[in-house]
Amino acid sequence: MNQKARSDVLLYKTVLSGLFLALALIFPFLTGQIKTIGNMLLPMHIPIFLCGFICGAPYGAAVGLAAPLLRSVMFGMPALFPTAVAMAIELCVYGAVSGAMYRALPKKLPFLYLSLFSAMVVGRAVWGLASILLYRLAGSEFSWSLFLGGALIHAAPGIVIQFIVVPLLVRLANKLKIIR
Repeated sequence: MNQKARSDVLLYKTVLSGLFLALALIFPFLTGQIKTIGNMLLPMHIPIFLCGFICGAPYGAAVGLAAPLLRSVMFGMPALFPTAVAMAIELCVYGAVSGAMYRALPKKLPFLYLSLFSAMVVGRAVWGLASILLYRLAGSEFSWSLFLGGALIHAAPGIVIQFIVVPLLVRLANKLKIIR
């Protein structure tokens, strides 16, 4: 690939990343800023996964890191510390793992699901570890029951939505030749 084509691809991925960042900032408004509903539907996660799959690991990681922190500063939700910081670490991992695995594996549906599932598992594990550290720094406890509640039980509707929506949109992006 020549320098001009490489530059065009970088610009294309940067613009798409900006779009995914904007969506990650806007989607939580769909839950009406109600924390309980947001925790169930996980509206910020879908644009981050899509950014990782479509733009690649570095872009997905950067957008995942930035989105919760920007949203906290701009709109006051989630609370910056420890919540937004822990989310930023989690979403950074989502973007990085989904993008890296999708690039490395065959572009078949089972591998798309494997990439998504792996990113979810690793991201939630990292979120749990980060939360333990951050909550201790804040003078609070982060228990196993809080981890299970936040990572699985309360998040189950959002996880199901992600398993339906993300693969459909990635496949659509492939058909429309949005992924380069």
